[in-house]
Amino acid sequence: MSKRIALVEDDFAIRDNYHAALSKQGYDVLCYEDRLSASDAFQQRLPDLAIIDIGLKEEIDGGFTLCQQLRGLSPSLPIIFFTARDNDYDTICGLRMGADDYLTKDISLPHLLARIAALFRRTELLKMPVNQEDILESGDLSMNTNRMTICWKQQPVELTVTEFWMLFAIARHAGHVKSRQQLMDESRMVVDDTTITSHIKRIRRKFQQSDASFDRIETVYGMGYRWKSH
Repeated sequence: MSKRIALVEDDFAIRDNYHAALSKQGYDVLCYEDRLSASDAFQQRLPDLAIIDIGLKEEIDGGFTLCQQLRGLSPSLPIIFFTARDNDYDTICGLRMGADDYLTKDISLPHLLARIAALFRRTELLKMPVNQEDILESGDLSMNTNRMTICWKQQPVELTVTEFWMLFAIARHAGHVKSRQQLMDESRMVVDDTTITSHIKRIRRKFQQSDASFDRIETVYGMGYRWKSH
């Protein structure tokens, strides 16, 4: 069965072009021109992945609102912001809203398709049978790589797909520094340094919401990140 991709874009030409391009790749593409029509559709049935513009019709930040609504319906559904707004503020806001990726519209089609395929490869792991090898435990941290669930001190921590695999790449080699490139390789991502930094900050913040003293993810300046075992 074809993967269902929701494309929320208010520019007809862009929407039409990407509908055609994604459909040629075998995806079932559902297009929406504003937040309300997309929101109504998501309430009825969730897509397998959502690509959302930030500015939608008269709503300057309508995509941010839609992302929050969609993340409320599913903590793990892959969400990509696809926008002309190329600045750190919007990028960080988008990631804080729960998106898995933030891409600008000058990105090449092959690059976009690679990002989409990478997110789908990760979500496919949810369908694999559970066994003990799927469990990673490090002190108070417990991660189930099959269900993509995390517990810290026996309390669940909700992470997006990208956040989960970034944390897994660090935590499974406790004490070892992971460079940004290694994080991308091991978590099957292709993103820039700013995006990785934003993901790390958001992961920390989510852990600190349940444990204000959380300090296990250490930044090793000029090198990368590591998980402190003690």
